[in-house]
Amino acid sequence: MKKSDLKTLIKPLVKECIHEVLLEEGLLANVVAEVAKGLQGNLMVETQQKPTENLVREDLRVKHKAEETRNKLKQRRRKLLNSVNAGAYNGVNLFENTEPMSGYESGEAKGGSVDLGNPRDSGVDISSLVGDAAKIWKAIK
Repeated sequence: MKKSDLKTLIKPLVKECIHEVLLEEGLLANVVAEVAKGLQGNLMVETQQKPTENLVREDLRVKHKAEETRNKLKQRRRKLLNSVNAGAYNGVNLFENTEPMSGYESGEAKGGSVDLGNPRDSGVDISSLVGDAAKIWKAIK
């Protein structure tokens, strides 16, 4: 028996069996009902809440408190500076002949920058080494 002949014989039988199971026994109706139930129960609805007035008030209160703290700190610094400048040390200027610290001295190095030392430092004088180097090279030749 050829494959095509077997196919022509079996195909109507399989089709009739599947039709009988799905429609006559109600399997298809049960599957559709279960899917419909599953879709109805798991609906998700997204709602956006507007910021409540309490949250806005709290945010403003925190900002106001931070501003008050900054103002108090500024006033304290101003008073301290005025006391130093107003002759608090019997007219002696504590900062006479001084310069403000550079960024290097105060440790304010930026990320990724190269630390080559203090820019005001002249370093080590190596001029005598270079001058003798020419004589040494001549002697080696």
